[in-house]
Amino acid sequence: MPRAQVNGIELEYETFGDPQQPTLLLIMGLGAQLITWDERFCRNLAAEGFHVVRYDNRDAGLSTFVDSGPQPDLGAIFGGDPSSAPYLLGDLADDALALLGVLGVDHAHIVGASMGGMIAQQLVIDHPERALSLCSIMSRPGDPTTGQPSKEAWAVLMRPRATDRGTAVEANMQAAKVIGSPGYPREEAELRAYVTRAYDRSNRADGFVRQLAAIIASPDRTPGLSGVTVPTLVIHGEADALVDVSGGRATAAAVPKAELLTLAGMGHDLPTALWPRIVPAIAANARAGEALRVR
Repeated sequence: MPRAQVNGIELEYETFGDPQQPTLLLIMGLGAQLITWDERFCRNLAAEGFHVVRYDNRDAGLSTFVDSGPQPDLGAIFGGDPSSAPYLLGDLADDALALLGVLGVDHAHIVGASMGGMIAQQLVIDHPERALSLCSIMSRPGDPTTGQPSKEAWAVLMRPRATDRGTAVEANMQAAKVIGSPGYPREEAELRAYVTRAYDRSNRADGFVRQLAAIIASPDRTPGLSGVTVPTLVIHGEADALVDVSGGRATAAAVPKAELLTLAGMGHDLPTALWPRIVPAIAANARAGEALRVR
C-alpha cells in the first residue's frame, strides 16, 4: 500500500474505484486499522460511484507511531488536565485533511466510525470548505452525558494488552464478541481470521493510550456541530455497548437537519447483513452533498 507524508508523519492508505469520481474518505476508530473497513464494504461504496479512501490513523496499523517525547497521563487527563495529551482529535482531523491534499482532493465526503466519527466531526467543524457531506457512525459529540460504554465494554477497552500472539488473538476475539452486534454475530472462523490478520499486520498496542488521550482531552464538539451545513447522516446500532446509542442521537440532534438511522441488533461493528442498508444510506447522503455542490 502507498504511504503519504503529512504533518511530519507517514499515513498508510489504500484507494478503491475511479479517482475521477467524488472522493469518500473513511476514517476508522480507536486502535483500529484501515482493514477494519472491510475491503468488500469499500468496493460496494466504490460501486455506488465514489473514489473510496481508507487509511491508518497515526498510532495505528502501519502509519507512524508517535512514541517519542512525553507520554500521556490518563489519570490527569481524566481529572481535567489535558496538557499531557500528545495530540488532539483536531490534529487527527488535520492528518486526514493533509492526506486528501496529497491525493489532490480539494473536497471530499467524510465518513467516520467510532473515534473516526469524532475525527470526521472535527474535520467538518474546522474545515467546512473541504467537506461535501458528513457521515458519523457509532460515535458521539463529546459531551460526557451521552454515548458512554457499558461496564463490560469499558473493562474490555481498558484491559491490559497481551504481549504474545496467541493470547492477543483470543483476547481480541472476546473483545469483539462483547462489543459486536448481538443481532448479527460473526461466524467464529471469519472473526478469527480477521483478528489474526489484524494482529499479524500490526501488533503494536502502545498507540492506543495516546489515541484515547486525544479523545478525552478534546473539547465537546456539540457547539461546533450546530454550525455544520453539509448533508449529515448519523448511523448507530441500538445495541452498541461501547458507544451507547444516546451518542448517535446526541450527534444527530446537534447538527441541523441531520438524518438519524438507528439499527436494531447492531453493536459496535458493521455487520455484513446490514450493508444493504448502510451502504445506500451513505451513498445517498453523499449524493445530496454532490447536488448542493453543483447548484
